[in-house]
Amino acid sequence: MSKVFIVRKKQIQLLIAFAALVIVVIVFLNWNGSRPVIGQQAQARVFQLVTTEIKSTTDDGKEIEIYRWDPGSITVNRGELTELHITGIHGSSHPFVIEGLGVRGTVTKGKTTVVSFTADKPGTYPIVCLTHKDMRHDGPMVGYITVQ
Repeated sequence: MSKVFIVRKKQIQLLIAFAALVIVVIVFLNWNGSRPVIGQQAQARVFQLVTTEIKSTTDDGKEIEIYRWDPGSITVNRGELTELHITGIHGSSHPFVIEGLGVRGTVTKGKTTVVSFTADKPGTYPIVCLTHKDMRHDGPMVGYITVQ
């Protein structure tokens, strides 16, 4: 026994209209109007930093010194490609870490170290020299990167 289905013209039109609506909804939900132009790379925002040393003499004649990042704080935008160009002016070597961003490097006197990152979460991230962590080691040599 075979069954015969009769499809009316109205049912076909409704099926086509429904399929078109589904396609429009899928395209709309997957549309990303801010797609980058092919062949263009995002430009990194560049910050110039230097290592610096401050010396002083106490009242009893003892010489003291500390090392610093200059500038000591910068502000970047969330999701922005950022480059730090850090030039060693004072001190022979400054291995560092940017806590929370997974960035490590070493700055040496007379050279420029370049590190890149894109911060995804707002907050303040310290850049810490691992040689000059506290006053006993001529520090703290800490700078701050604020992500908005």
